[in-house]
Amino acid sequence: MQFFGGSEISPSPPVPTTAGNNAHMMYVFNRNGVCLLYREWNRPLHTLNPQQDHKLMFGLLFSLKSLTAKMDPISSDKGNLGVPQLPGQGCSFHSFRTNTYKLSFMETPSGIKIILVTNPRTGDLRESLKYIYNLYVEYVAKNPLYTPGTSIRCELFSTALDQYVRSIA
Repeated sequence: MQFFGGSEISPSPPVPTTAGNNAHMMYVFNRNGVCLLYREWNRPLHTLNPQQDHKLMFGLLFSLKSLTAKMDPISSDKGNLGVPQLPGQGCSFHSFRTNTYKLSFMETPSGIKIILVTNPRTGDLRESLKYIYNLYVEYVAKNPLYTPGTSIRCELFSTALDQYVRSIA
């Protein structure tokens, strides 16, 4: 079952068209900020321990979501800066780019946050993030052996994810 249109996981997943796609790392957080999955494919420099890295990434997402909600020119109800928004509520961001990487972000209605860090020349990855979320739903969320809120340790998901990331790299 596919949660973003259609009824099955597409046999031919979306492939970004921009040259230079190179996935560096991926994070999956739940709504409480617990890192359920961290994968890296091409990260040459490790400067932090994993726990610090996960806290900084979730803090960055929290801050960017709050900032975009506060700066929303359409909504009059801005809330307080730093107060979490419900998924899908208010203004949100999809990606940002620096001179060395691009961070693409998607939050699902259930509060799952998927972050993909890639080469800065990478195009729009919203469809790719939706595909990765559908892999998560099929192989993790529907798995009767998976306990929600725990680290993701599903071989089928890992294999499908690695295969997809290699296809866009």
